[in-house]
Amino acid sequence: MASECQRTDASILCHPNIPKPLHGVNPRTIYGKDWWDKQRQIAYASTDYHCLACGVHKSRAKFHRWLEAHEFYLFDYKRGRITFDHLVPLCHACHNYIHDGRMQMMVDRDDMSEEKYSAILEHGDTVIKQAGLMGKRNQRHKLTSGVVWSQWRMVVDGKEYGPSTQTLQEWMMGMWRDWKP
Repeated sequence: MASECQRTDASILCHPNIPKPLHGVNPRTIYGKDWWDKQRQIAYASTDYHCLACGVHKSRAKFHRWLEAHEFYLFDYKRGRITFDHLVPLCHACHNYIHDGRMQMMVDRDDMSEEKYSAILEHGDTVIKQAGLMGKRNQRHKLTSGVVWSQWRMVVDGKEYGPSTQTLQEWMMGMWRDWKP
């Protein structure tokens, strides 16, 4: 798989999930569609339209024949900060593997089949294993100690942005409201 692309980095599949207080806060919404479209095209071209994680060219990717842009963040759990670093091009399977929590919610809501869910998990686990890394699902990310919901910040180009919801309960209400029935 990785031999198809000059530059791969399977470790991106171990990227932590965004903390719930910062769901809905991201460079796409801060800078808008024009910025997003331009930056993601730059990211895709940076690997000659190959997935950074598994190396597949977009024309041979599973599920969809295109790439998706994933926002890579640096995490500071002690201070409750995540800092946007750059965009990376991923195939649909690798991108969904990173967002395993969202994917599980989609299965629970019948927006994704169990078969697709299993195939994506198997794909990501295989890529990680071939790279000699520990799988994301086997890692325990250090959780926040003492950082309350309202203290979380996303840092984009040096500017801090707070949570889009005030509490976990408000987040949960929004998550279920935004999902298709």
